[in-house]
Amino acid sequence: MKEMVKAILRAIVKGALYAYCKIIYRMKVIGRENIPKEGPIIVCGNHKSFLDPPLIMITAKRRLIFLAKAELTKSKFLAVLGWAFDVILVNKNTKDIGTIKASLKVLKNGGCIALFPEGTRKGLEKGEKVKDGAAFFAVRSGAKVIPVGISGGEKPFKRIYVNYGKPLDYSKYKGKKYSDSEEEKQDLEFVTEDIMNNIIMLTNIKD
Repeated sequence: MKEMVKAILRAIVKGALYAYCKIIYRMKVIGRENIPKEGPIIVCGNHKSFLDPPLIMITAKRRLIFLAKAELTKSKFLAVLGWAFDVILVNKNTKDIGTIKASLKVLKNGGCIALFPEGTRKGLEKGEKVKDGAAFFAVRSGAKVIPVGISGGEKPFKRIYVNYGKPLDYSKYKGKKYSDSEEEKQDLEFVTEDIMNNIIMLTNIKD
């Protein structure tokens, strides 16, 4: 019964959001064919506004489990949405074992997780260090990363673009035996930078 209620709520919310984004922001989706129809994937996008999670959620055509900051549950409305969409909560600035296990379990079962490497809205503009969570999950699970660049839509009725790139494969790192933590850190930094560079490239769309 609980899962049925969740499914109904998800359908209502996604339908309303799709209509809103299509009408108010003239949403255009590019590259959706790059998203595999099955198998584990990690969807990673840039984070410019509060619209980013909904935009990815309604356009990916896959059931996505988002990673989101635990502080969002302070809002009852967002807490209900988090429950309905099975959001995995992340405690900021800590390595939460529960979060890691839950995310890897989704991928192991062939599901999809979604997160924003910037960690917060306009993280790059604020000069914040890009988080290595996406790289960690990609390296540990072998799941492909789907970069997505969101651009435009600075104000209502200005078209917003959701541009999905080709899958990024980092499976060569899965199961790698590291000689020390520094070597692992370097690999995660490389993968993180590669993911972010692909995301930024996908935001370069001119009206």
